Amino acid sequence: MIKQVIPLIKRVAFRQWMAITILMLIVAGSMGYVNGLGRLDRTLYDQFMRADSRPARDDIIIVAIDDYSISKLGRWPWERSLHAKLLNRIMHANPLAIGLDVIMPEAEQGQSPGQRADDRALTKALAASKLTVLPMVAASAGPGLKALLPTPDFLNAARGIGHVHLELDPDGVVRSVFLREGQDGNWWPHFAVALAGVAGQNITGADGSLPGARLGETPVDPAPHKADGWQRDYQIQIPFAGGSGHFRSVPYASVLRGDVPDQFFTGKYVLIGPTALGMADTFPTPVSGTSGVMPGIEINANILAGLLDHKSISIARPLQTALFSIVPVLIALSSYLLWTPRISLLITATLMLLTMAVSYLLLTLGIWIAPTAALIALAIAHPIWNWIRLESAISYLGQEFMLLDQEPHLLPEVNTEPAPQQVEDLLEQRINAMRVAARRVRDLRQFISDSVNSLPDATLITTIDGHVLVSNQFARDYFAAAGIRNIDGALLPYLFSNMSTPQAGNTAAGHVFSWWDLIDLEHVATLTSGTTVQDQQGRDLLIKSGPCHSAHQVLTGWIVSIVDITIIRAAERSRDETLRFLSHDMRAPQASILALLELQGNPSSALPQKEFFARLEQAARKTLGLADNFVQLARAESSEYRLEEVDFQDVLYDAVDEMWSLANNKKIELITDIEGQEFLTNIDRSLMARALCNLISNAISYSLPDTRITCTLRLKYVKLLPQVVCRITDQGFGIAPHDQVKLFQRYQRVSAPGQPHTEGTGLGLVFVKTVVERHFGEISLESTLGEGSTFIVTLPALT
Repeated sequence: MIKQVIPLIKRVAFRQWMAITILMLIVAGSMGYVNGLGRLDRTLYDQFMRADSRPARDDIIIVAIDDYSISKLGRWPWERSLHAKLLNRIMHANPLAIGLDVIMPEAEQGQSPGQRADDRALTKALAASKLTVLPMVAASAGPGLKALLPTPDFLNAARGIGHVHLELDPDGVVRSVFLREGQDGNWWPHFAVALAGVAGQNITGADGSLPGARLGETPVDPAPHKADGWQRDYQIQIPFAGGSGHFRSVPYASVLRGDVPDQFFTGKYVLIGPTALGMADTFPTPVSGTSGVMPGIEINANILAGLLDHKSISIARPLQTALFSIVPVLIALSSYLLWTPRISLLITATLMLLTMAVSYLLLTLGIWIAPTAALIALAIAHPIWNWIRLESAISYLGQEFMLLDQEPHLLPEVNTEPAPQQVEDLLEQRINAMRVAARRVRDLRQFISDSVNSLPDATLITTIDGHVLVSNQFARDYFAAAGIRNIDGALLPYLFSNMSTPQAGNTAAGHVFSWWDLIDLEHVATLTSGTTVQDQQGRDLLIKSGPCHSAHQVLTGWIVSIVDITIIRAAERSRDETLRFLSHDMRAPQASILALLELQGNPSSALPQKEFFARLEQAARKTLGLADNFVQLARAESSEYRLEEVDFQDVLYDAVDEMWSLANNKKIELITDIEGQEFLTNIDRSLMARALCNLISNAISYSLPDTRITCTLRLKYVKLLPQVVCRITDQGFGIAPHDQVKLFQRYQRVSAPGQPHTEGTGLGLVFVKTVVERHFGEISLESTLGEGSTFIVTLPALT
């Protein structure tokens, strides 16, 4: 059932994603194709324009007809002779161009002689300057518009004429301008274009066209936009450099009085126009700031600066804006399918910021692409998608919880029913059901984890391909001791690669074992019972591997256990050695006794009575010695020690006294060398005395007559902890280095060339080593062949 439901859920989710994706792309593309969503995009445009300010050009100067100048020169309009004087004064500084942004249409009939004199003076100044551009405007004339030009004298004397019209957007803000306007085939450039032309600046393209959007169908013979017979072409968005007061400005009256030095205007574009409150042609702009409006002369300065910097702003085509709106929406919708809601929300927010950043960057580069369509689509796509997925999740969880509740509960549950609530909506019901299901899963997982950790052997649970998923503490400790600190995710065959290869008897006939067989179904029968190996520490291990299946009998992984059978193998070896000892060493003297008895029963082969009893005694004593050594070793290995506080020198004296007669019979001098007053230790006195007796007895047995055995006792400190050191030194034959490694092994006896044969079982030193180590001590050997040996017993002393 679940196998069928999951693919169905995936298909439904993909279909829902496709549907919402197509819908949102259509919405984003449609809004983008509109190429601007009114006030929203214009507001962003204005904010971006304020942020994209740049330093004012040093070669643009505004001579402002401001309130100060009006207070000094009188009410407006002024006599035109003043303009003539101003032009003459500025011309002495050799400016690049002069723009007199003052409307001076043809005078009406009845002009006074003084006025005609003023006009002649201004005409003369205009003709003398050869750098002045005058403005023209379009005035209403009945049903249409009519060009309002300066007087013919001014028109002929001026260097150029330029229109000063500005384009108002629906919200009344000036953001664009037409660089060329005309009527009936007569075209006038914009005031700023005319100024740049007077200075000889090339602001046209390679084909001679001005920057901006063409309103005609072809560059050669445009069919420009017409409004009441008035024609306009080459529209650009004004690249404002800054707000009001951004460009350098000097008062008209100050220049006229000579307060401004002539060199101030040298090599500059001089724009003369009104800025006084109430008389200036002021307009709202994106960068007007707190004042709300900007004088026309400053707007013209911004247009001129943009043209001189070859900086213009064009509006992207509708298709480009539509594509720009679709791309971030498509990326966001792709993230909804691949990532969690939280991450996809972060991606959506990032894309919104990135969309605005790209739009701002393109604006600084001269292209305006309205971002609002993309922002709106991104803002509504995420909640719509999550609403659809939430509906699907609630529906699916409801079905699954019903099926899950019908399943038998594997573990006992504590009654944790929530207190009844007054109101519980559908989502809250699903959440509560999810809480119960999650608690059951956690309990089951904890149960599995506890079960695996409670197993007495190292256990690993892996994926199908052998990567470790779960391990208990025994497994982690085992591999940590082998230098592998983290086994989670490790590949199983590599974990076992340092172990020995199992013997052929553990695997199928003719098969070369590989650790990959642990995760191979073909070898399940063999590896379920286990295969034995040895690790680098020499421990014997039994490796078992078994498959793990799902509820539908699909292979999901492997369960591998590592059983340490070192003790079992050691017990088996000890058993084999004991049987070999009983079957050979113990039987040999008994067989000798039986043979002697049989020979003695036949008069022809009977031994003399004295010799018979001597041989019989020798065999009996050998049997007794073997049995005694075997019993003592068994006691040392298995019995509980009766520890007591003892002065170790008393134990040494007891051992020396017991062995004195044996040494004396062989004419060996037994000497004790003790420095100190007390050597307190916590030991089993009888076992330790027997161990010392064994060491002294061995020294006597392997020494020649007329030699010396020295028993030395000292107290030393290791890291401020006292230790008792007992050294038993003989002057015997010594032990070769290759034989020293066998001394403390069971049933091992060594002898040097020329050394007389001595009786022994090979258990005495094993007994000594066992007793010393059970007392948390150490025994070591120093020996030189032909010079003698020293056995060193080191035990912890009481402080």
